[in-house]
Amino acid sequence: MADGSKCPVMHTGLHNAAQTTNKEWWPQALNLDILHQHDTKTNPLGGGFNYRDAVKSLDVEALKADLKALMTDSQDWWPADYGHYGGLMIRLSWHAAGTYRISDGRGGAATGNQRFAPLNSWPDNGNLDKARRLLWPIKKKYGTSLSWADLLVLAGTVAYESMGLKTYGFAFGREDIWAPETDISWGEEKEWLAPSSQRYDSDDPDSLAYTLAAVHMGLIYVNPEGRDGKPDPLSTAKDVRLTFARMAMNDEETVALTAGGHTVGKAHGNGDANALGAEPEGADISEQGLGWHNPKSTGKANEAVTSGIEGAWTTNPTQWDGGYFDMLFGHEWELAKSPAGAWQWQPVDIKEEDMPRDPTDPSVRTTPIMTDADMAMIKDPAYRKISERFHKDPAYFSEVFARAWFKLTHRDMGPKVNYLGPDVPSENLIWQDPVPAGSTSYDVTALKADIAASGLSISDLVSTAWDSARTFRGSDKRGGANGARIRLAPQKDWAGNEPERLARVLAVLEPLAQKHGASIADTIVLAGNVGVQQAAKVAGHDVDVPFTPGRGDATDEQTDADSFAVLEPFHDGFRNWLKEDFQASAEELLIDRSQLLGLTAIDMTALVGGLRVIGTNHGGVKHGVFTDREGSLSNDFFANLTDMAYEWTPQSDGTYAIRDRKTKDIKWTATRVDLVFGSNSILRSYAEVFAEEGGEARFIDAFVQAWTKVMNADRFDLQA
Repeated sequence: MADGSKCPVMHTGLHNAAQTTNKEWWPQALNLDILHQHDTKTNPLGGGFNYRDAVKSLDVEALKADLKALMTDSQDWWPADYGHYGGLMIRLSWHAAGTYRISDGRGGAATGNQRFAPLNSWPDNGNLDKARRLLWPIKKKYGTSLSWADLLVLAGTVAYESMGLKTYGFAFGREDIWAPETDISWGEEKEWLAPSSQRYDSDDPDSLAYTLAAVHMGLIYVNPEGRDGKPDPLSTAKDVRLTFARMAMNDEETVALTAGGHTVGKAHGNGDANALGAEPEGADISEQGLGWHNPKSTGKANEAVTSGIEGAWTTNPTQWDGGYFDMLFGHEWELAKSPAGAWQWQPVDIKEEDMPRDPTDPSVRTTPIMTDADMAMIKDPAYRKISERFHKDPAYFSEVFARAWFKLTHRDMGPKVNYLGPDVPSENLIWQDPVPAGSTSYDVTALKADIAASGLSISDLVSTAWDSARTFRGSDKRGGANGARIRLAPQKDWAGNEPERLARVLAVLEPLAQKHGASIADTIVLAGNVGVQQAAKVAGHDVDVPFTPGRGDATDEQTDADSFAVLEPFHDGFRNWLKEDFQASAEELLIDRSQLLGLTAIDMTALVGGLRVIGTNHGGVKHGVFTDREGSLSNDFFANLTDMAYEWTPQSDGTYAIRDRKTKDIKWTATRVDLVFGSNSILRSYAEVFAEEGGEARFIDAFVQAWTKVMNADRFDLQA
């Protein structure tokens, strides 16, 4: 075995890869991996472990006491600035949570994904590997009763408390993942901090790709030196406003978070940034998961290089106070270069007593700094007005910041029912999408009978329930059928919900809900179940679709209509609808939606095939309805798709004709979403299982399971 060519190890993915991957051979191949990520096989805690149960046994007061002690327990291997790790821990929490984006709900701190690539090695997360290592003794002590995801957020919250801020609250309940989140696209650039021209179509910030929320690849928000490293506070203000809005923050919250984040701690740029070693994911095995080693100095404390900017923002960087605005408004500012060569702003003139002390030698005073984003807080007219109010009223600033920090660190946890622990605020916040509890005492059987006798078609029943539930996003646990917001603005007017048909169906279901004392949300889902059972009955199968009452009905006052706009569907492969052309293919959009719904590839296959033959296509189009008995939950979609009696030919309008091979007559039409279940080798293997003799019962079982999964996706009370 001395000959390396005979090495039995598959080197795929290593730097000197000896094997070409399928994706390299066929770059256009459909990637189904995101539907199978976070498989139970990756979880070292086992399938029977329930974190929500485990965290309830956590001694929260002891944990917080340990964290407060950690803040001032400086370690020689990574000393604390000013003898306090607060600034580092706040940055850790901020950068864990700050990746959240409203467009698809992905990112954020709710999964502990900062432990994995690429986030653990982003330039903007430089030296946060040390923060996580400092926390390891605490994580080790509390074991499985404390997730990394919860700890990464709690560390910054306790840091603020230890420096004098009265925080708004904290909730446990974030469950760890055990592998990188492959479903998140952070951009198409092939290099860190690539020029903005690779991310923007023009100088207009709004030209940033819809799903993204950061100015450069590898950043959480904006470049602290200005876009492309070119200082311009007014231009930076536009980027700040856009990127914070895409993370669910308004102007006041944005100013509060910027100021509050820079009230404590310091930036690090005292050295040669080019001398730093590889990031954690690329570092030598001897580094044991740490990165950015500095071979030219200790690389620690006042010799550390992280952002390249060097200095503190306030006179007292370990105290929560109004010092940020005192400094910002109290001086004229000019551009300067840090020792690492980064652009930063420094005061033209400042008294020595107003200067912060050196982080390791309190006898030495240092020059304070501001980033380009900080200068935007007084150069942009709207931001300046808010900053002036915060400066005049420090108590108000503290209150707004505490709430904004809570929102930043909890936005991706979904409704309040997911919150655990003694510090959960009692107040219901509108961004938590509150839903009142629904009744469970009505007669479900009687309501089902009335729905069945209502005269609504199977398609009406199933389509309405599907549209109500399909908005769910497992990424940030928003949307879904609970709350029946499909009857409220803006959802009732979304084109994807067929407003006229929706209004007609609701006009029938709402009186039935009132008659039986059920919520409209329950009635819509139950109606869908009735439709599925009727369709199965037509196919000759008696099935019972599981149903658990208890959904509530949200009101307009409980609904932030503007924030729900991002949930509007512009495509739905399950109902064979594409409102407009996208850069991604229709089948890729289907997979993206399936992942957000928490579906597997098998679930997705069963649902598409079933919804087609039931007849739920948007607008009643017939593409993909491969059956002569529409309305019957048969396996005809799969049987006819895999039948070699037919051939498939492209049409000029982008659809496909399904022709009889002998007569050439068109039997059916199809879209790419339909045909992918015959062309993709993995999806075809599922389609064949459902198409074969005896496969119809198996298909119906799979359909019912997947349907129930979608209908209950937002029933967190059933998952506790």
